Amino acid sequence: MAKEKYGEPRTFDPNFKGPIHNRSCTDVLCCLLFTLGLLGYLTVGCLAWFQGDLRRVIHLTDSRGQFCGQKGTPLEKKPLLFYINSLKCLSLTVLLEFQCPTTQICVEKCPERFLTLANAKRNTTDKQYYSQFCKEGVNIALPDVELLKDEMCPDMIFPSQPLMHRCFPVLKEVDNTTINILLNATSKESNPVRKAQEVAMKIFQDYTQSWQWILLGLVMSMVLSMIFIVLLRFVAGVIIWAIIISVILVIGYGTLHCYMQYAALKGQAGSDVTIKDLGLRTDFSIYLQIEQTWLAFTIILGIVELVILLILIFLRKRIVIAIALIKEASRALTHMMSSLFYPLLTFALLSLLIAYWAITSFFLSNQPIYKVKDTTECKYSNQTCDPQTFNSSEAFKHCPGAKCLFAFFGGETFLHKHQIVFQVYNLFMFFWCMNFVIALGQVTLAGAFASYYWAFKKPADIPTFPVFSSLGRALRYHTGSMAFGSLILSIIQVIRVMLEYLEKKLKFAENRVARFIIRCLKCCFRCLEKCIKFLNRNAYIMIAIYGKNFCTSAKNAFFLLMRNIVRVFVLDKVTDFLLFLGKLLIVGIVGVCCFFFFSGKIKFGKEVVSSLNYYWVPIVTVVFGAYIIASGFFSVYAMCVDTMLLCFLEDLERNDGSEERPYFMSKSLQKILNKKNKFMTK
Repeated sequence: MAKEKYGEPRTFDPNFKGPIHNRSCTDVLCCLLFTLGLLGYLTVGCLAWFQGDLRRVIHLTDSRGQFCGQKGTPLEKKPLLFYINSLKCLSLTVLLEFQCPTTQICVEKCPERFLTLANAKRNTTDKQYYSQFCKEGVNIALPDVELLKDEMCPDMIFPSQPLMHRCFPVLKEVDNTTINILLNATSKESNPVRKAQEVAMKIFQDYTQSWQWILLGLVMSMVLSMIFIVLLRFVAGVIIWAIIISVILVIGYGTLHCYMQYAALKGQAGSDVTIKDLGLRTDFSIYLQIEQTWLAFTIILGIVELVILLILIFLRKRIVIAIALIKEASRALTHMMSSLFYPLLTFALLSLLIAYWAITSFFLSNQPIYKVKDTTECKYSNQTCDPQTFNSSEAFKHCPGAKCLFAFFGGETFLHKHQIVFQVYNLFMFFWCMNFVIALGQVTLAGAFASYYWAFKKPADIPTFPVFSSLGRALRYHTGSMAFGSLILSIIQVIRVMLEYLEKKLKFAENRVARFIIRCLKCCFRCLEKCIKFLNRNAYIMIAIYGKNFCTSAKNAFFLLMRNIVRVFVLDKVTDFLLFLGKLLIVGIVGVCCFFFFSGKIKFGKEVVSSLNYYWVPIVTVVFGAYIIASGFFSVYAMCVDTMLLCFLEDLERNDGSEERPYFMSKSLQKILNKKNKFMTK
């Protein structure tokens, strides 16, 4: 019944020798749709660029929308941007809106010394120096309350250096005492906020002192990830069985210990009180003094131990198969080391895509509108103008005293009138292209690893440059299929984003039913997205091998997995567990090394540690980066294991070990399954 329900097993095909080379284009209609979508996306980007203001990207603007350092403008000699209250740049708004929520002015030079507003007023020279960091035309002699109320002047300036044409504090030249003075003098926020700002400034200072060593730690994690993948070929079984036995022993000891505690308390006065009689107590140590607690622990741990033992008894052979497949995947990777660096191509493509999406989104937003301003009567007053060409315009000739000043943000073009529609299209195409790039990587790697498995004599029969050959096949024949799978996933992701937006809008609404429904929909679509990703991944593997369209490949992959559901489940969990241990091992090694280095335990690192405020800052950064890097390398390994699994299941269904239908699996797998190629034993 199971075989009929999930399709018939694969039959022998004498012409099948691995990934099919004589294949045709699949899902052509979706390929054309994706091409049209890309052309439309490029058109929207070009329109945004041409109708937008490129100077907003090239040149900085102050709070009034005027360009800093642009020729032909009053700010031509002021190319740098200065923040009146730079502490506000440490807020979360900067990350969410890419904009520092404080007044910004264009300056000729960044501050070169520490000076407060109160001290600047006492000296004419200091007053003149300080006034260049205030708004244009502001009288610095006004009371401090008026100057600081609307951020006309900074409360304090301190040494800064230009970075990307912006003035940022040189914190290594500012001691902690100065930082505390700055925070206490400038901020009207509560003490917790000032404390958070102080910590943020010190963390930024630590990054400026230790970024070289952080990069070294990340390189170290990359090397360790590659070494671990190679070692899995030899120690995968040892690691898994050692951990399984350790878990059994630990749980067994826990069960015995709980029973001994129960036996020791049994018969003692007061220990026969039940948990129900005690009720809820804040002091949990009281519960450890009654025999019922230890009896419950004994029963629970005993059941867990029994379940684990039963699983090992009935699934032992499948765990052994999983370990053998993991080792086989390691062998494949050692023969295709170039596959480990394929994520760099994916990362580069995704980086370009993110940059294009961000710039297009930026240009689609409202543009600055400038208008002619003149104190006298002028027929050109309040008309729109271009500050770059204003000095040579008719308005300037007829009204010499007029200026082209920023008025407001807006736009009169078709693009800006329908901004919301184009922004949604920009977001949708971003998801579609992003998922397509990920799909391209999965199809490419699956094709390369499948060519390894179906090579009868390894490594002699492995094709030359398998990764590049697989990439060429994917782009030439299966762009439509990858676009199809990516389209389905992108639609779900866009719906999730819209639900997030609706939930944000209803955050302060009193309609709890609507919020509950939206949260349920979010949960459903999150689960649906996970399922689609799983189906897509296996469909891409079948596409890479057989060259069929997306729907056929997804159906065949699903039925193949369902016909072997127990093997698939065990292998999936064993692989996930092993890769998780690998990540922990790499992160642990890198983290321990960083701890000894940045905490000053090693003499060589004492000079670095002495200049840090918090030695844990680079440690946490390297640990987090090491986990990301290890995940990138292990994603290739996981793709290799998944491909090997499907090929292995196909091999069992197609072949029987005879001379006409030999097994392609390794000898270790044949031995575990009590299979063998009969003609090779004669």
